[in-house]
Amino acid sequence: MADAAAGLRGWLAETAALYLKRRVLVVLLLGFSSGLPLLLSFSTLSAWMRESGVDLTTIAVFALVGTPFTLKFLWAPLMDRLAVPVLGRMLGRRRAWLLVTQLALMTAIVLMGATDPVATPWLMAFFAVIVSFCAASQDIVVDAFRIESLREDEQGAGAAAYTLGYRVGMLAAGAGALVVADQAGWFLAYLSMAALVLIGVFSALASPEPGDSPATDQPPQTPYEWLLSAVYEPFAEFLTRRGAVLILAFILLYKLGDAFLGTLTNPFYIDLGFSKTEIAQVTKLFGLVALLVGLFAGGALVKRLGLLKALLVSGVLQALSNLIFVAQALAGHDIWMLTATIGVENFTGGMGTAAFVAYLSSLTNVAFTATQYALLSSFMAFGRTVLSSGGGWITDHIGWIGFFLASTAIAVPGLILLLVLMRMFPPERSGGVVRAEA
Repeated sequence: MADAAAGLRGWLAETAALYLKRRVLVVLLLGFSSGLPLLLSFSTLSAWMRESGVDLTTIAVFALVGTPFTLKFLWAPLMDRLAVPVLGRMLGRRRAWLLVTQLALMTAIVLMGATDPVATPWLMAFFAVIVSFCAASQDIVVDAFRIESLREDEQGAGAAAYTLGYRVGMLAAGAGALVVADQAGWFLAYLSMAALVLIGVFSALASPEPGDSPATDQPPQTPYEWLLSAVYEPFAEFLTRRGAVLILAFILLYKLGDAFLGTLTNPFYIDLGFSKTEIAQVTKLFGLVALLVGLFAGGALVKRLGLLKALLVSGVLQALSNLIFVAQALAGHDIWMLTATIGVENFTGGMGTAAFVAYLSSLTNVAFTATQYALLSSFMAFGRTVLSSGGGWITDHIGWIGFFLASTAIAVPGLILLLVLMRMFPPERSGGVVRAEA
């Protein structure tokens, strides 16, 4: 018994030391900065629009403002290879791009918050697209910074820390923004969210440039040579791998059920009669606890079962968790049922997201980190935005319960593809970040 207790204490101390490393803590804070803007042009915006009287079909179509997340691989090569003038020499390639994208993001959030979604919906959509573009650009750099700044044995902790920061950022932009909006109005809510981006700014300024980052000063290249190395080679290297098309299809479909559901969760709560403060309070307390437990559970699954098996377990739980919304619809305005619903959703979401981020990171080659990760995450974002944009139309025609059953069924194809990948790639070949000389 004493030996077991000593072993447990040693494991806890080792784990704590890993997560308290400066590199991992920086990734945590940058994850917060990445997660913050997502809901501001997504579910938080949908709550604002629904409260203002906008119909569900229009709200769901607004999911298309997240299209830049699906297309960010198009400009990722520029951010991967080109240096920001002046700042690039002062801060390094990655940190300079971080600062530029974060300052632009703050400005765009303020402008969106100053717009009326009823009087000028197209102007609102325009600023929401700008927010998404700046957020997607920030993600390109943060993902490259995270993978390049961590050693291979720190990648798992980095994925968990990034996911935790990302989800806390989403919590701030979801529950936090709803509370501020309830008390002080939507403009101040968005203004406060813009101010929180400063956490990412200070983290970028206080961090060293990653050691694996491409050098700011590189030998002169002809336009053809530059296009070959910056655009063609990253995509060619990935797409010529065995099973590349199946991997991309899996990335597209794995989170589709959750994305389809997430488009309309806040409008659903509001339709049931919950106030913004009630939603925020439950999300802040039980949602955060469930998220933390889910992240640790997802990390433990990855370590114990390997990436693909952990993805399978998490994916099944994610799909089944959508069914709890059927019970919520039947229960109506029941705060205890809302607590259970948000708790289950956040727990399974935390598991799946932690495993999924680790999986995407394992697929990148550090010679092309930003470009390849942008390609992979763009496929994931395509499901969250374009493929989920019809949720409002479906709900208007078949009702909330039918919508939740449909969101569960939509998760099945991704799980089938995962089973195929598990047969193609044995467990010992499914993990590990691909290392290559830049």
